[in-house]
Amino acid sequence: MKRRIIPIFVPHRGCPHDCIFCNQKKITGVCTDIKEEEIKNTIESYLKTIDKNYHIEIAFFGGSFTAIDIKMQKKFLSIAKKYVDKGIVKDIRLSTRPDCIDENILEVLKENKVTIIELGVQSMNIDVLDASIRGHSDLDVVNSSKLIKKYGFKLGLQMMVGLPLDNEQKCIYTAKRFINLKPDFVRIYPTLVVKDTGLEKLYNQKKYKPFDLEETIEIVKKLLVLFYTNNINVIRVGLQPTEDITLGRDVISGPYHPSIRELIESRIYRDYIEFIIKNKNIKEEIILYVNKKNISKIIGNKKNNIKYLKEKHKINLKVKEKKLDFDEICFNYNNIEYKTNIQKIYNKLYDIYKF
Repeated sequence: MKRRIIPIFVPHRGCPHDCIFCNQKKITGVCTDIKEEEIKNTIESYLKTIDKNYHIEIAFFGGSFTAIDIKMQKKFLSIAKKYVDKGIVKDIRLSTRPDCIDENILEVLKENKVTIIELGVQSMNIDVLDASIRGHSDLDVVNSSKLIKKYGFKLGLQMMVGLPLDNEQKCIYTAKRFINLKPDFVRIYPTLVVKDTGLEKLYNQKKYKPFDLEETIEIVKKLLVLFYTNNINVIRVGLQPTEDITLGRDVISGPYHPSIRELIESRIYRDYIEFIIKNKNIKEEIILYVNKKNISKIIGNKKNNIKYLKEKHKINLKVKEKKLDFDEICFNYNNIEYKTNIQKIYNKLYDIYKF
């Protein structure tokens, strides 16, 4: 069943810290407090555009929801709960901080039909957390995650790549710690330098250098392989593009690209094709038959994969549409046909990347 999310943004309400990377107005596009009537109107407005056959979720995003005054939490949630009670909405989700979870809070969330809790973790490396002024530790993440799962909620974990003092090794460390916590899903956000943040000040003082796009692609491709080989779904990579979240407007610097996930997945395919070329000693040409939805990922942005393989290996890559499952690829080379799928590709790359 297709899913649709009704987003309710709670801008910075309740959040006890100003993290060095954060400007909620720019990230969410919302700067004013939200009222109960606005929540109801937003839900009703979205419901008019959503087919009843969809799996509908109401999501409280933006601030640290469980740090809000408990009376306000209950008021906000009670509005969403009415739609669950009527059978219109299937899930209520919210995002919060790891140090804003305890048994009393979870009891309130359970009573109000919340089903999914996302923790904004960002990193499991204590030096990165401290440098980012997060105000919580890795142990807060572990304890909150275990408590959330104990109470029967679905658990989502969010990580950032490229925070102050971060590097590839620390990103992989965070991913492995996430895997040990067995979340239901993960989000990955490359760090961007946004206007009016502590990170902008550090950047202008030349005390912080963000990851560039190429570095980010090389790191996040490994994170995707780690998560998918451990059966953890990555539901988002990168911020949702908005009028504000574009390079040159309120994003000062950093690895911004409106289709960054496709760039990363395209690199994963390229790495595997390169492995096949070397392993099978392929000369001159290789033909890939794929589901039409994957053609652009195989070819690469501006045909980068085709150009790369031609320049480095003197190989002509041809990509053709074929009636295959979405995750299947059929290779044709040296008069040999070989079929594989994305799970096998990830498994092989897990060995190649040498974690």
